[in-house]
Amino acid sequence: MTDTSVQGNTADPAISSPALPTQTGRAATAQAATAARPGWLLAIVLTGQFMAILDVTIVNVAAPTIRSSLHTSGAGLQLVISGYTIAYAMLLITGARLGDLAGHRKIFHIGLTLFTLASLACGLAVSTGWLVTFRLVQGAGAALMVPQVLSLIQRTFQGAARARALSVYGAVIASAAVIGQVVGGALVTGDLFGTEWRPVFLVNVPIGAALLLLGHRLLPADAGHRSRGLDLPGLVTLSTAVCLFVVPLVLGHEQGWPLWGWVALAASVLVFWLFVRLEGALTRRGGSPLVPARVLRAPGMVPAAVALFAGMATYGGFLFTLALHLQSGLGFSPLHAGLTFIPGAAGFAFASLSWRRVPAAWHPALAPVGYAVAAFSYVALGVALRNGADGGLALGTALAGIGLGLGAAFSPLLTVALTYVAPADAADASGLLVTLVQLGQVVGVATFGTLFLTLVTHPRLHPSAHAEATTAGALACVAVIAALAGLALVRRRSQVVRGAA
Repeated sequence: MTDTSVQGNTADPAISSPALPTQTGRAATAQAATAARPGWLLAIVLTGQFMAILDVTIVNVAAPTIRSSLHTSGAGLQLVISGYTIAYAMLLITGARLGDLAGHRKIFHIGLTLFTLASLACGLAVSTGWLVTFRLVQGAGAALMVPQVLSLIQRTFQGAARARALSVYGAVIASAAVIGQVVGGALVTGDLFGTEWRPVFLVNVPIGAALLLLGHRLLPADAGHRSRGLDLPGLVTLSTAVCLFVVPLVLGHEQGWPLWGWVALAASVLVFWLFVRLEGALTRRGGSPLVPARVLRAPGMVPAAVALFAGMATYGGFLFTLALHLQSGLGFSPLHAGLTFIPGAAGFAFASLSWRRVPAAWHPALAPVGYAVAAFSYVALGVALRNGADGGLALGTALAGIGLGLGAAFSPLLTVALTYVAPADAADASGLLVTLVQLGQVVGVATFGTLFLTLVTHPRLHPSAHAEATTAGALACVAVIAALAGLALVRRRSQVVRGAA
């Protein structure tokens, strides 16, 4: 990256976008079209993002009711819950490239339409097979819709405005995961009109319909880069690699870690290696690879990606295992368990929305410090819940610390990772980061969930409390790794700033 990549940055480079040497007419037109209504654009796309994340957690609390209503087997119930995540994670980068090719508004609307119709079908499903099928379709719709959110933010907002938009984006991610558990618990407990679990899916339908109407009127049209090509070999190999990696992680514990799961995990490494070779060959031929090497070479992208992945792995594992402990170990109702997470969600949202008020000179340190705070708070969580205690005020304090730490790291990391990415590469960079965030949560749920579920079966006094305390210690260790990656990002950013001086 030459010095021209940071010319024009009059504020902290961590929150300012680079002034590129040239801008395409399409990008300039899209920016002008959205200048009068950026708030509406942000509200529409982030509500879509909110629904997509909501559906990851809202179904968890409805699982027992679904099982009794549809006479679902354990494996079938696991597919109802995880089928959405599998399709979502597998197709995210594909969704990002399609948005770049056909236009982000168009693909956002297609994904939102598919997501909304699949939600309706899930709510009306009469068998486990149909419910699993429509959950897969719902995940595919989310995979088309979600990558367009970061791409539209990247192309619409610049400098400090982009940093504010990404802060709201981080707050939405934090709040949706917790609100999903609260809303799911309330809907299942309320049993509206005797519909039992069905409202957890049907709630998406009126929201999705309203977003489609508003989006057609208020989202800017963009033509896309039709000349770039779809890179079908890259799409097929990467999707296969992700599928081989995610499916055994999601289903492995439920099925006792069978041989096919270990074979699939090993095969995912080989297929990913094949993907890297294919992308390199396509680059040498002058083609358009799915993940351009220049995206990975953007200053700070690699350490930011590692920190994001590790941090979101702890977040996913934390939400999953604590929910299990609160309901199974402490006997909380689904609604009570969901409400318990509010201090964490509030802390995450507060930090995401407020980090820019910290003096600019301190911004580079927010990611490593935030993850260090989260690591300490994970330890405090384990201490608060040891010996079967309900935690009381200590639990709420630990949850608030976890939320503050992760929130303080998340939005600055996204901002820095996208700072030096050219607008033409926004879709690829957004798809990569969103995929890493999602995969981080999947890996976190699978690994920390397996640790918790293994420990909780050991005969001892308060086995669930012991399992949660041990898991919290493991979460702290991974948070430390994220903090170290954050330190590497600080060093890389300092090198770029010195080179530009």
